[in-house]
Amino acid sequence: MEGFVTTVIVFCVLIAAILKMGVKIVSQSEILIIERLGRFHKVLDGGFHIIVPFFDAVRAKMSVREQLVDISKQQVITKDNVNISVDGIVFLKVIDGKMALYNVEDYRRAISNLAMTTLRSAIGEMSLDNTLSSRDQLNSKLQIALGDAADNWGVKIMRVEISEISVPHGIEEAMNMQMKAEREKRAIELKAEAEKAALIRNAEALKQEKVLEAEAIERMADAKKYEQIALAQGQKDAMDSINLAMSASSFAAEYLLAQGRVNAFSELSKNPSKDKILIPYETSELIGSLSVLKEFLGKNGAKDAK
Repeated sequence: MEGFVTTVIVFCVLIAAILKMGVKIVSQSEILIIERLGRFHKVLDGGFHIIVPFFDAVRAKMSVREQLVDISKQQVITKDNVNISVDGIVFLKVIDGKMALYNVEDYRRAISNLAMTTLRSAIGEMSLDNTLSSRDQLNSKLQIALGDAADNWGVKIMRVEISEISVPHGIEEAMNMQMKAEREKRAIELKAEAEKAALIRNAEALKQEKVLEAEAIERMADAKKYEQIALAQGQKDAMDSINLAMSASSFAAEYLLAQGRVNAFSELSKNPSKDKILIPYETSELIGSLSVLKEFLGKNGAKDAK
């Protein structure tokens, strides 16, 4: 009885072990490479799977998440013979687990070594200034070069980032001095441009001022011209009216003479000089009459004497 119980227990343990070997639960972020009798059989994605125990075996477990591969810091010589230190990061993702397992021994190490050699080659074709200023272009060139090789390994290069570029201390000081000189040069150029722009604006303002003055003088001349024309036309119309009035009546001329005398006496009265005598118009007529009478009497006396 005890032997039977032991046999049942052993049988149950074997069944459980076989079930454990045949049942595979795979995480969503992983894949399993299954070999049957030493040959590739299939790839198990995330979920529940059953394999044949003793015939099927898990050859490898791989992550399908985006992975980070570090490019070790290394010394690189640029095109203009400057020794710099460069390191970076490669982001990749396994697309085909079978190729990643059987086409290369270690795809992560292969990608790292290929990135270092490609980085040396790419920077060797660029000058120091281009290397420092064209980091995006260098990243794109590395991604393309690594992508062509990674396609054969079932890996996709997502992106490449150059994290740091270090230059020797002496080169760094020279670059700082050059940068300072460039800033000073730029400041001088900007100041010169500002002064030039200010001179141009002043010249334009002076030109505009002269143009406006010329236009104002021209308008004043036109206004004076029109004023003189209007005045002359008014005087002509007045003379025509006077001539017409004088031809129509003899009193018109006497009215004009009287108006002239009144205006003359008015202007004389405004004169502040004390050496003047104003005589009324009637007195002057009386004096004129007396002069005529005297002359008349003188002529008659001479006739009587004869």
